[in-house]
Amino acid sequence: MRIDKYLWCVRYYKTRSIATTACKKGHIKVNGQVVKPSRDVFATDKIEIRKDQVNHSLTVLDVPPNRVGAKLVDIYRVDTTPKSAFEAQELLKFAKDYYRKKGTGRPTKKDRRDIDDIYKENES
Repeated sequence: MRIDKYLWCVRYYKTRSIATTACKKGHIKVNGQVVKPSRDVFATDKIEIRKDQVNHSLTVLDVPPNRVGAKLVDIYRVDTTPKSAFEAQELLKFAKDYYRKKGTGRPTKKDRRDIDDIYKENES
C-alpha cells in the first residue's frame, strides 16, 4: 500500500490528497528517509510524521484493506510518539496566549463608540 493511502487509512490525515501534499513537502519519513507519496509501506516500517509542530512516530504492524474506524486503528500501528512532544505543543499554546490575550490590543468599533460616549459625558 502507498504511504499516502496508509496514512489516510489509519486516520492521520483527513483526506488522501492532504497526505500526498505532506509527503511532497517532506513531512513524512519512513525508516529515516524522506519519501514520495508512492512509496510502499510494509509491516515493521517506522514512520515519522511532522504535523502541527509535533513529530509523531509510529510503527506499522499491518496494512489495512481500506480506511478503518478510529477504534480499529491500533490493530494496524503502534504510536511511539514521546509524551514530551505533546508537552511542547501545550507550551506553544501558552506562549501564544501570553503575547496577545483576548480583548487586548486595538479597540473594536464598539469599544471606540463607548469611549467616545464617555468623553461626551465628561464634556457636558
